[in-house]
Amino acid sequence: MQRFKNKTALITGGTNGMGLAAAKKFMNEGGTVIITGRSEETVNNALQTLGEGAFGIVSNTGDIRDLMNLQEEVRQYTEQIDIVFANAGYGRFAPIEYVEEDHFNELFNMLVKGPFFTVQQILPLMKRGGSVIFNTSVATDIAMPNFSVYSAAKSAVRSFIKTFAAELTERGIRVNGVSPGHIKTNIFNNTGLTAEQIDTAVQDIIPTIPFKRQGEPAEIANVVLFLASEEASYIHGAEIKVDAGISVIR
Repeated sequence: MQRFKNKTALITGGTNGMGLAAAKKFMNEGGTVIITGRSEETVNNALQTLGEGAFGIVSNTGDIRDLMNLQEEVRQYTEQIDIVFANAGYGRFAPIEYVEEDHFNELFNMLVKGPFFTVQQILPLMKRGGSVIFNTSVATDIAMPNFSVYSAAKSAVRSFIKTFAAELTERGIRVNGVSPGHIKTNIFNNTGLTAEQIDTAVQDIIPTIPFKRQGEPAEIANVVLFLASEEASYIHGAEIKVDAGISVIR
């Protein structure tokens, strides 16, 4: 299939996990991708994996200065973006009494300011028929200890799906979201946990998942491509859960 021939997608946080998986699938279906990442090394590594037809920008979605330069950086490669997958993010988790202002600001800068200003800056490059997809989280549906700040930030992104959809309807730009459950990504890498502690946390989570396994990044990417495609032409302001049913099956 070549659903995305002559189309260009911007994927923030496209150097690993769900973002990289989505980039691969867009390219496999004829699309061009521009990925962002926080370091030159990770961007270059991802570009080597993706090959011809992919372009990279070193840009920290949690830094407003980088966000304000994003449109100019993108214009080096194209004057039109057809799809935005606002995906960049990671988690930091702590009990309420241990959350400090830096923790709070870091997550809200990355997870709330990041997607908001990414879309704001790229909108001038988008035409009628474009598609914006936000990455939310199962954490907005399930109350989990130590997730108070992360869940609040992702809940703000969830609200963007509705408000951006209302505002961009007249421009013919569809806005939707994908809500991942427990997926095999590096979400815990910035938590300060050791590899052993992360593995223990994952093993504790798996029995709570209806399918008794973590999801694969490609399973999220499949939904992102669907939402970006003409097959989803009548889907607008929606959030699709890809969580093995954990948000509804207890």
